[in-house]
Amino acid sequence: MISLLRRTKLLTLTLTSNPRTLRPFLRFLSSSSKFPEYEMPSVTWGVVLGRKERLVSRVIISDYLKTLGIIPDELEQVELPSTVEVMRERVEFLQKLGVTIDHLNEYPLMLGCSVRKNMIPVLGYLEKIGIPRSKLGEFVVNYPQVLHASVVVELAPVVKFLRGLDVDKQDIGYVLMKYPELLGFKLEGTMSTSVAYLVSIGVSPRDIGPMVTQYPYFLGMRVGTVIKPIVDYLVSLGLPKKVLARMFEKRAYVLGYDLEECIKPNVDCLVSFGIRREALASVIAQFPQILGLPLKAKLSSQQYFFNLKLKIDPDGFARVIERMPQIVSLNQNVIMKPVEFLLGRGIPAVDVAKMVVKCPQLVALRVELMKNGYYFFKSEMGRQVKELVEFPEYFTYSLESRIKPRYQRLQSKGVRSSLDWFLNCSDQRFEERLQADYIEMETIGPSFCMGGKLQLPGNEVVSDEEDESDDEELYRRTVSL
Repeated sequence: MISLLRRTKLLTLTLTSNPRTLRPFLRFLSSSSKFPEYEMPSVTWGVVLGRKERLVSRVIISDYLKTLGIIPDELEQVELPSTVEVMRERVEFLQKLGVTIDHLNEYPLMLGCSVRKNMIPVLGYLEKIGIPRSKLGEFVVNYPQVLHASVVVELAPVVKFLRGLDVDKQDIGYVLMKYPELLGFKLEGTMSTSVAYLVSIGVSPRDIGPMVTQYPYFLGMRVGTVIKPIVDYLVSLGLPKKVLARMFEKRAYVLGYDLEECIKPNVDCLVSFGIRREALASVIAQFPQILGLPLKAKLSSQQYFFNLKLKIDPDGFARVIERMPQIVSLNQNVIMKPVEFLLGRGIPAVDVAKMVVKCPQLVALRVELMKNGYYFFKSEMGRQVKELVEFPEYFTYSLESRIKPRYQRLQSKGVRSSLDWFLNCSDQRFEERLQADYIEMETIGPSFCMGGKLQLPGNEVVSDEEDESDDEELYRRTVSL
């Protein structure tokens, strides 16, 4: 305070003692009284417009935007540049990116962002993390709020979080292109919670990264209202949580199916078409996509087709779906090719129908492979076609890696057996049978699961433990998703 008084006295003494220095000071005082808005000192560098000038400038800029077809109504509360030249620079910069006038009208707040302070730093960072320069305009159109973000405070932490989930560095741009809203999420909110819950039900932490790459939208789903209700409902159908965990790891998009509008109606639809409730868990585990299909239309079409062309009644069709649910999406022309091949070998239509019901995978096989297997069966093995009717699964085995080697071993031993006996077992058990070290009753036919992959009683996929629980068996089947 004392130094300020001294400076004031010194300035007064200087001005009064030197008339030449007094004149410019007096002129400034007289001129400033005409523009009271300039009387207060400013903390801003450069030219500062007064209130009247700002209003005039805003009107001029609004008129300019209107000439371009941009409606400036939403910009009333936004700080705009002081000159039309600066606004023109912003508009032209965005247009070079691919942002159109229509896009600007959908989100005019983009025009409140400085080219040098906002746009260039943000777009430069996005390109650095893997978004191609040619896609930057598309990214801005899909998520224009990114232009308001701080690279250091908001964008970089999200990218760091994704890397912490084991999302590969080269996949970051791809993930953000699919779901750019991730850049606006708080790390300690929905994203962390959804990841923690999925890990708690058995999802492997190392699989979270691939899940994010495949379907990043689950990071924005609330656990209590979206993810947990889906899990609880599927568990109520007989799917253990560890099976669901494996299913989510491979097909994270299942979490995007709406529970009330999609999942429950499709489950009810399966039941209405004769699928047994105890088989629902197996059907879903084999083909999780069935929960998100327009199922009623597909089932109706396929059921009619199976009845008309294959002479399989609705009950037989239901058994087919239980064993191979992927058939609901299989093209009917594809289905007919193996069927026509079998009919062409002189097998009656009624027997072909029985073969398809017992082994639905037949209708998805390549005819060329079926031909090779059939001719070996007839020419080398010299067996009757009725054996194929009894064991249609023969066509699902590899001719070179299983059928031929095992048949040759049988020949060398002078052993004759059924197709089921020497094909429907693991390599180890087959050797035990040949050495007569293992005796067993005739087994029932094989079961198919997990996307049509043949699962055979006693093979390497199934444990030798006889007291194995149903949950463990279903878990193993799901591993091959």
